[in-house]
Amino acid sequence: MTQTPAVPLPPPEERRRLREAGALTQAQLAKRVGVSRETVRAWESGRTTPRGRRREAYAQLLLSIADRTGGQEPEEVHDMTALQHTAESTAGAPEPPPERPSERPSESRLTPAQAFDALYAFCAPALVRQTFLLTGRRELARESVERAFQHAWQRWPEVARDRDPAGWVRAAAYEFALSPWHRFRPRYRHPEPPPSDAFDRALLDVLLRLPPPQRRTLVLYDGVGLDLPETAAETEASTRAAANRLMHARTAVAARLPDLSDPAALHRRLAELASTERLRAAKPTVVRDGSERRARFWTRAAIAFTVALIGTTALTLRTAPTHYEPPVPPGSTVRGVPPRMAPGPLSEKERELREKLRKQLQSGPERLLPQVT
Repeated sequence: MTQTPAVPLPPPEERRRLREAGALTQAQLAKRVGVSRETVRAWESGRTTPRGRRREAYAQLLLSIADRTGGQEPEEVHDMTALQHTAESTAGAPEPPPERPSERPSESRLTPAQAFDALYAFCAPALVRQTFLLTGRRELARESVERAFQHAWQRWPEVARDRDPAGWVRAAAYEFALSPWHRFRPRYRHPEPPPSDAFDRALLDVLLRLPPPQRRTLVLYDGVGLDLPETAAETEASTRAAANRLMHARTAVAARLPDLSDPAALHRRLAELASTERLRAAKPTVVRDGSERRARFWTRAAIAFTVALIGTTALTLRTAPTHYEPPVPPGSTVRGVPPRMAPGPLSEKERELREKLRKQLQSGPERLLPQVT
């Protein structure tokens, strides 16, 4: 008896990206498919896989989102089956026996550069727009994402084995974007032109007035669509602290913009604000080359510093004394010797003697010669 092949599904990371591209929260997508929000979160994290009619409805919804967004952002649209594991092509089918290393085709293996380029193409475009919501600066958003991916390329073995590489890069980009040291950089001292739409300007102004922890929590939860535990883990806070930050951020936004008191409306406006800027990320090859140049620079700087330290140490050892020289002790007072005193005024006899000596010949008195007797 043969089983009907199941509807193909993209990998978990692609599922989340397609949901974000369609401006849907996990709760909205769960309502359309007819499941709970926890089930959608499990599907996107890869813990479970949908089956039966729910799998078909879920796959059709993701396919419709991919078709709808295909004409707007061509660089973000990927083939849904390109990154799909072959084990998901059939439901309930037994897994094929593992192949020996000699029988695996070399074409199916991705090189580190190809895997990095796939992750960059998957995350970078949306991550630049999310970082713009945190900073309000277009150039800083691009630079933050590039620096995060450069750091990821330098530590690629660690990032490739991470359970959520996209979350790893997103956390690095957010940390760099929210660094307080940017205020001292000359290029970021002056504000950039605000968005053209008045409502977008008001929303961006409200976001930038929030404290950085609240702003980051709001963007992750209402913008990206993470749940509360994932938001708390990415912001390195407890679940209660993340909930308090989210509540205060929503209250501040609703006080300035009452139309955004509904979380669904806030999510939609955040997606529209990020998409209207048309921010583009650099090419992955440019990012990889920049990462390698930065690594070479710091390596040479470390070597130069080490050589200078060795030279300084050698010079110190060369010029240092080879034996101990005790310091000169301070002078001590000798008893019985009167202290030196400056000469006082001359007396009358001393002045007469001085005049007498001045009147005598400079050669002195006459010389006495001995006589022979």
